[in-house]
Amino acid sequence: MRQHGTRAGDRRAQPACPVGRCRGPADHGPRRHGDVVSDPARRAIEELLRELAPQVLGTLVRRWGDFDAAEDALQEAMLSAATQWPAAGTPRNPRGWLVTVAGRRLTDELRRDAARRRREATAAAMEPSANLSAPAADDEQAPAADDTLELLFLCCHPALTPESQVALTLRAVGGLTTAQIARAFLVPDATMTRRISRAKRGIADAGATFGSLSGRERAERLRAVLHVLYLIFNEGYTASSGASLQRAELTGEAIRLTRQMHRLLPDDGEVTGLLALMLLIDARSPARTAPDGSLVPLAEQNRDLWKADQIQEGVALVTEALPRSMIGPYQIQAAVAAVHAEVSRAEDTDWPQILELYRLLERTTPDNPMVTLNHAVARAMVEGPEAGLEMLDGLDSDGRLAGHHRLSAVRAHLLELAGDVAAAREHYQLAAKLTTSLPERRYLQARVSWLAHASPDAGLDVQS
Repeated sequence: MRQHGTRAGDRRAQPACPVGRCRGPADHGPRRHGDVVSDPARRAIEELLRELAPQVLGTLVRRWGDFDAAEDALQEAMLSAATQWPAAGTPRNPRGWLVTVAGRRLTDELRRDAARRRREATAAAMEPSANLSAPAADDEQAPAADDTLELLFLCCHPALTPESQVALTLRAVGGLTTAQIARAFLVPDATMTRRISRAKRGIADAGATFGSLSGRERAERLRAVLHVLYLIFNEGYTASSGASLQRAELTGEAIRLTRQMHRLLPDDGEVTGLLALMLLIDARSPARTAPDGSLVPLAEQNRDLWKADQIQEGVALVTEALPRSMIGPYQIQAAVAAVHAEVSRAEDTDWPQILELYRLLERTTPDNPMVTLNHAVARAMVEGPEAGLEMLDGLDSDGRLAGHHRLSAVRAHLLELAGDVAAAREHYQLAAKLTTSLPERRYLQARVSWLAHASPDAGLDVQS
C-alpha cells in the first residue's frame, strides 16, 4: 500500500519481511533472510508465506488491477502475519487471512484517494456481487483458485523485454527482493529497480488485464513463461559473468517455480519436460566445480557426486511425458540429459542415441544456433571430429553467435580431438578472451597451457 510522504518512515519501524518481498531499507541492510527465523515453527511459517505470496498477489491483482498497490498491500499483510502467527497460531485458512487483510488495506487506500475510489466503483460494477463481500479472515472457505499461473502470464507480457520478464517474475512470483535479483545478475540495485519499474509501467501502458487471455494467447504466453523460467535456470547453472560458475539461488528458484507450473498444469508435456530437464541438469552441480572453484567438464566429473534423487525424479518425469503428449524441445533436451544421467561412466554414454535426439531437436526448433552447436558435439562423438567441425562452419556467419565464446570453445575441443593442436590452442585462447565467466576463462586458459606440453586426450564438453 502506498502512502506518499510517510511510507519510508513507516517501513523503517517495521520488521524485515519474512519472505524477502520488502522494498524499503530491509532490502539493502545487513540483515539476511535467515535472521528473521529463530525456530522450526517460524521457519515453517516463513515457508508457508513464501508459497502463498504469489497466489495472494495474483488474487489481489485480479480483483483490484493495480500491481504496485497490490504488492504493497501484500507486503503489509505478510508483515502482520509474521508478527501475529508465531504467537497466535496459524489461521485455519492462511491464504484467506492474507487476502482479507491485504484487501482491507487496499480498500482503505481507495477510500482515501478520490481517483482510486472511482476505479473501485468501476471495478465493483463489473464484479459479481458475491465477490464483493469479504468473510472473516478465519472463516472456513472453499479452496480458491490458484492465481500463480495468471500472475506468471502477466509478468511475461509480450510488451516486455526478456530481461524485464525475468526480473518481474523473480520479484512478483519468486518473492526475491530487488537487491537479491540485482546481486544474482551482477548489476547495481538502482539498475534493477529501474528495470522492474519499467516492466510494471510497460504492463500498465499495454493495458494488460489479469486473466483476460484467449486460448491462443494463453498458449503463446505459456511458451514465454517457460522460456523465462529456462533463462533463469541457465543463468543460475552457468553464470554469464563473475567469479562463480553457478548461482544456486537462481537454479533453486527456477526449479521451485517450474514445480508450481507442473502442479498447475500436470498434463502439459513441455512443462513436465522443462521440470525434468532442470532436475537432471542441476543434479550434476556438486561435481561441476573442483575444490578451488574451477570448472570440471562433464566427461571428467565424479558421477558419484551427482544427486541421485533428482536423477530418479527427472528420468521418471520425462519417461512419463514423452509417450503421452506432443513432443517438444524441453522434453527432447530432458531426454538427452537422461541419457547422460543413466550411465555411471562417461565412456559408456550412448552417443548415437543422443545424436538422434539432437537431430529431432533441430527439426523441432529449426534455426537455433545453440542446438546446432550441441548437435555438432554429438555428431563428432559418433562420426568423428571432422564431421562436427563441418557443422560448425555454417555457424561462423550467424550473427547471434558473434562474440560468443561457446563457438570458439567447441571448435577448439573438436580440433583437439582431430589432432590439430596449434589450431585448438588458438581457439581456446580466443574463447578465453571472449568469456566473462572467470571459472570458464581459467579452464580454457588451462587447456591452452596443457596443449603446450602434452598430446590431446581430453577436452571440453559443451554440456558441462
